[in-house]
Formats: sequence, structure tokens, C-alpha cells
Amino acid sequence: MRAIVCHELTGPDHLRLEELTPAHPGPQQLRIRVRACGVNFADSLITRGKYQKQPAPPFVPGFEIAGEVLEVGSGVAGFAVGERVIAITPCGGYAEQVVADVTRCVHMPEAMSWAHGAAFPVVFGTSHVALAHRARLRAGEVLVVHGAAGGVGLTAVTIGRQMGATVIATASSAQKLALARTHGAHHLIDTSREDLRARIKELTDGRGADVIYDPVGGDAFAASLRSIAFEGRILIIGFASGDVPQIPANHLLVKNVDVIGLNWPAYVELNPQVMTASLQTLIDWYLCGAIQPHVSATYPLQQAVTALKQVVERKSTGKVVICTD
Repeated sequence: MRAIVCHELTGPDHLRLEELTPAHPGPQQLRIRVRACGVNFADSLITRGKYQKQPAPPFVPGFEIAGEVLEVGSGVAGFAVGERVIAITPCGGYAEQVVADVTRCVHMPEAMSWAHGAAFPVVFGTSHVALAHRARLRAGEVLVVHGAAGGVGLTAVTIGRQMGATVIATASSAQKLALARTHGAHHLIDTSREDLRARIKELTDGRGADVIYDPVGGDAFAASLRSIAFEGRILIIGFASGDVPQIPANHLLVKNVDVIGLNWPAYVELNPQVMTASLQTLIDWYLCGAIQPHVSATYPLQQAVTALKQVVERKSTGKVVICTD
């Protein structure tokens, strides 16, 4: 099988397309024919040795795939050869085949395309668990989504709207904001020319936002602290700006603010029931047409480095997917 292999922790430029021998599944595992693999910012981190659970080289990057079951390991119940599945992998997705633990797999509907299946779990799963499970977002509340045209940001806009929130999208260009509007944003803030704190206050009649979803960090987080409502919740999703903020605790005390971290992959190992229940809810929403992945570009496996650079350099909107066919 072909796979993209990381031999040294020096970033995406040194990834190589190679022929590898497929592995057989162990107990409670599936061997899957990968049809498509989602591309994530974290794929770059793992190739630089900066991911929170770092494999030693050589390894194959890739956290989410859609494909067909080729082989079933001992003790597996509920999955059969030929079935369509979505799998969350600790690594290994940039390949034509992957072995995944059955606890990391869910059935994939026939109505879902391979590209949508691969674009689905990380970004929608992250946003749904963040908003529903961690921040306890309620209908009627005001949700601010930073980086609203990015991979996770766009899904937060869609899910926030689905959950009944008033959604304020922030992004760095009119084009990105227009995309956020088509996915359900009620209000738009152009961070390249508008004062973020002032506009959030204006749009909420001075009250501030109930929940702020922040995959950006840096200046966006600083503005969030100054525009959050009493008993508001700020979700820390990531630091796409490259600036990890330091939080002044006195700001939290004054407004009774919660700052909530979200490490979605941790649920796979520490509380998989949360992840699988969330994915099932999301699949139900997909099937009824309430949500749909926005795949802005697809690349063949041999162009995986180009695909990853599109995400790292923030040149993409929504999701980039690698297709192996």
C-alpha cells in the first residue's frame, strides 16, 4: 500500500510517499481501505514533534478517515467486511489502508460521500462536544465564533445555529465572512477593519457574549475576555495565531467567567461514549440536512504535502481532504 511517511520531526516538507506492507488487525481492531482522509492543522504539529501525544518516527500522519472494512479482528462485534466506516486514528490516515481500534469507529451512512465522511469527525466532533458538552450552550444565548471560516470555526457556526443560539462570526476578510453567513451566522465582524470588543458589545447591547469559541488565541482571546458576559464561557479550541494567551485570573473573578479547554481527541481514550454519542447526533443532523461539511479542496495522496500546507498557511476555508482513489 502507499502511504505518506514522516521520518524526521522537521515539518510537512520532509514527508515522503512510500510503499508499506499493510498491517493485520489485532483483537478489537478493523483493517480499513481508506477512501478519504481529512487534513487538520494538528497534522502539521505532529510532523514537527509538537503534538500532545507524539509518536516516534517513522509514522504516517492523519487523524480521520472514511473507508470500507477489509478485515475484522478477533472479538469485534457490530462491524463486517465491506461496511462503510468513519474512523478516528491516533495517526496513520495518510495511507491507502489503516488499522483502527473498533472503539474509534462508527458506521458511515450510504448517503454520505467519502469526502464528507473524512471531513466530518474532527471538526464537527470538536465543535459539538465543545458547545454542547463543555460550554452547555443554550437556545437563545449569544455565541461568538472566532476564525469562523476555518475548519472548526465553520462547524461551530453551523452547530451553534442548529442549537438555537444567536451566532456572531468573526473572520479576517469579507469573503470568509460571506461563507460564515451561508452556514448560519446572524452577525459578522471583520477583524481586519473592526474593533472586535466594541462590535461584540454593540451587537449585544453592551451585555457581551454568553459563549465565545476561540480556535485562534492571541488578540482574539484578549478581546474575548473584555467582551464576555457575566457568567459567560470562553472555549479554548486552539491557537491558530501562534500566540498562546496568558490568562489574568482577576478578569475571570470579576465576571464569574469560565475558561474551558477542549481536547477532543482525549475523549477517544478517556470517555469514548461522549465522542460516539456526539458523532451519532451529528450524523442524524447530517441525514436530515441540518448540517453539511464544507470541503473547499480535495487532493490525491501524492499531493498530501500541498494539501497540508493549504491548511497550515490558512489559505483554505472549511475542510481540505485527501482522496486515495
